[in-house]
Amino acid sequence: MTYRTVKMTQVRPNPNQPREYFNEEAIRELATSIEAYGQISPIEVAPDDEKGGYQIVSGERRFRALTSLGKSTVKVSIISEKNELRRFKRSMSENVNREDMTPFEEANGYQRILDEEEGATIATVAADFGKTTAYVKLRLALLDLRIEFQKLVQDGAIGTAAAVQIAALSLANQGALLGKFTRGEFKADNEIVHFAFAMKQQQDQAVLMITEDLTDEQREQRVATQKKTKGTLDKIEQVRAMLDDIAKTDPIKLAQALESQVGARLDQLDRVAESLTKARWQLKQAKAHAEAAELIALNPEATETSEPETAAA
Repeated sequence: MTYRTVKMTQVRPNPNQPREYFNEEAIRELATSIEAYGQISPIEVAPDDEKGGYQIVSGERRFRALTSLGKSTVKVSIISEKNELRRFKRSMSENVNREDMTPFEEANGYQRILDEEEGATIATVAADFGKTTAYVKLRLALLDLRIEFQKLVQDGAIGTAAAVQIAALSLANQGALLGKFTRGEFKADNEIVHFAFAMKQQQDQAVLMITEDLTDEQREQRVATQKKTKGTLDKIEQVRAMLDDIAKTDPIKLAQALESQVGARLDQLDRVAESLTKARWQLKQAKAHAEAAELIALNPEATETSEPETAAA
């Protein structure tokens, strides 16, 4: 590897590099640092045999910062690597752990390596960049998102965890969920995660949700289950009224009434509270399933599978 100082005009960005989005504020901060302390790290470049000069392999942020300062020269380290894909991987390795590299830039980078490198697998790509196979799979899953959702993720309106759950849906189901999102029906990403997960289960087992397909025995069993569940919840309302009575009772009178059983009764209520938390969680999941089933029912085509749209560049 050779180090030297060359004219800025001899260096040009690589149009095929993994980064497409650059945080302007971060570049301004970098420019301020370079102005104060000089360019500490050289930009890695490779000779450009076609156009002459050099093409950036890694360090475009530094190059942009130097450009904004109007610098005429730049320190570079020149590598002899001619293989474009290997140069691309070097650039990926520098950027993959940067906070301002977007999930889609990362996903597209992994996909390019899988497409172009002979023998590449998700496991080898993960090993190349110090990631787990599960992590790489989740990033690649983002490429199955509708364009509208990709933009929402890029803009920070939806987090990566929610995006991964949405990406597991068919494009038609994604469209149905998108309508719900744009109407402002989700208060937080967590609600999107639960709803998309429920919708995926509905999507995978749609036939089980169609009562017309049930046998007489299955229909009778469902009616019995509905009656039992509703009856149980009705009894809980009675228990709530009892708890309200206890909540209104003076603590001194409670102590007198329970005597030595106060501690045991408190433990009893703790167990009730724990069960209530678990039951509430299940009902929240049930609510997501009910809404997902309604959304699929309102959009029959949402159960159909579709080919994913082209990922955002």
